[in-house]
Amino acid sequence: MRLSVAIDGPAGAGKSTIAKIVAKEFNLMYINTGAMYRAVTLKAIENNISPDNIEALCTIIEDMEMHFENDELYLNGININDQITLPNISQEVSAYASIGEVRIRLVNMQRTMSLKYDVIMDGRDIGTVVLKDAAYKFFLTATPEERANRRYEELRNKDIEVNYNQILKEIIRRDYADSHREIDPLKKAEDAIEIDTTGLSINGVVEKICSYIKSHKNI
Repeated sequence: MRLSVAIDGPAGAGKSTIAKIVAKEFNLMYINTGAMYRAVTLKAIENNISPDNIEALCTIIEDMEMHFENDELYLNGININDQITLPNISQEVSAYASIGEVRIRLVNMQRTMSLKYDVIMDGRDIGTVVLKDAAYKFFLTATPEERANRRYEELRNKDIEVNYNQILKEIIRRDYADSHREIDPLKKAEDAIEIDTTGLSINGVVEKICSYIKSHKNI
């Protein structure tokens, strides 16, 4: 049976950074499901496809080949990691990620990956939908202010001009949209271990997760 680790939580909770480190610790394939929804958003914006044009969205998804190399997402052979982290994608991704037809297609892609490889996935519905039977589930969170500051520093380090208050406002809006959407809302799985990352270092969170996995698995 393949090893599956699910990490869920709101935007800016440190899911991706932490999942990448845990993946290396246990030799897992890291799958950033949020990046996959961002890729769909990127292509939709490039093709002027609005969230209500379901047929066109499904068509572009059928033509999207996604895979991860060195923790970065490649779309049809092109590394799009920098493009999908831009503020305009962050502002629009919830609208596309809440569409049932989009989620069905991407969830199928993600589940297929988990059947072929030992994986760690992070997102908002991994433990509750995508990998419901995962042996290890974690829910990471932090205060909106902490998460906004992390995103602010991340973008500033990329020389992108951003406003902290605008990022905080967007995170609060995103939290509400993700947790109140009709299809697969953001929520903690009943059997997930919750970790509040506020004030914790990345290594501190990684240690908690790795210690739990090691204590429950013969490695």
